[in-house]
Amino acid sequence: MKKAGITVKFNTFGYLVAEGFKSIFKQKKTTTASIVVMFFTLMMFGIFFLIEENVNYVMTQLSTQQGINAYLDDNLKESELEDIKLKIMKIDGVAGAPKFTSKEGALGVIRTMLGDHQELIEGSYNEEHNPFPASYFVTLTDLNKYSEVEDALWNIKGINDVRSNESVITKLSQISQGVRTGSLVFFGIFIVISIAIISYTIKLTVYARRKEISIMKYVGATNAFIRTPFVVEGIIIGIVSAIIAVAVVGIGYNSVMNTILSSTVFNQTPIVLYTFEELFSKVLLVYLALGIGIGTIGSAISMRRYLKV
Repeated sequence: MKKAGITVKFNTFGYLVAEGFKSIFKQKKTTTASIVVMFFTLMMFGIFFLIEENVNYVMTQLSTQQGINAYLDDNLKESELEDIKLKIMKIDGVAGAPKFTSKEGALGVIRTMLGDHQELIEGSYNEEHNPFPASYFVTLTDLNKYSEVEDALWNIKGINDVRSNESVITKLSQISQGVRTGSLVFFGIFIVISIAIISYTIKLTVYARRKEISIMKYVGATNAFIRTPFVVEGIIIGIVSAIIAVAVVGIGYNSVMNTILSSTVFNQTPIVLYTFEELFSKVLLVYLALGIGIGTIGSAISMRRYLKV
């Protein structure tokens, strides 16, 4: 008996799913309208999603280029330098091993900066008379932890000065936080609007079958039995729209990236942008989740009025 019950339930579910697929082809106009509407909403979402991902990626790159210079006491032994390095790496908020610059390296940096004006330091600064200290350049995992890292560096024996471009770090931190907050707000508003649009277009299909739904209610069909084909229809519409949107957005993104990457201005910067291949799995997953989610919720919302008989 138990097996028979499971078989009946399975057959019923299969029937309802099949009905959902049939409805797609029966209501070709409303199905097409739903796919078109969802495609455009997903495409707009994809454009902003890709922009947001690249902005965050650029901010991460700029963050790693910013850091704190920890200037060291002169005449430290090799073992002391290594000990300071290990202590720096243990600080919460420090990204990996700090970059060491020796006294000679610091003098070389000054010479590089002066270019053809080496006469400005000739006779004053050389290997024997080098006032520039060795240093560790410390990068951060999170710009918001700048103050804590700086305080911790001051407490390490062997470090006699700590300097950073505080204004740049603070500004980058504010921009990064603003991008995250703005993205969350935008995506939330977008999802609400998308559900409203899709539920309205699916409602056209439901309206066309309102008499059929009423008859099914009167003969004792449960809400779940009536709702399932429409939910299946919404899911199918969501999946089809998501796949089309991924293809179109991918082609458009690659075209724009090729133009940007071939520009002279971009080639002169150290900034790297994502390729679509790198973002493909994330975009596909987000699109499918949105398409299925919006289609399901939109169908459920559209059904509420007609299930109250």
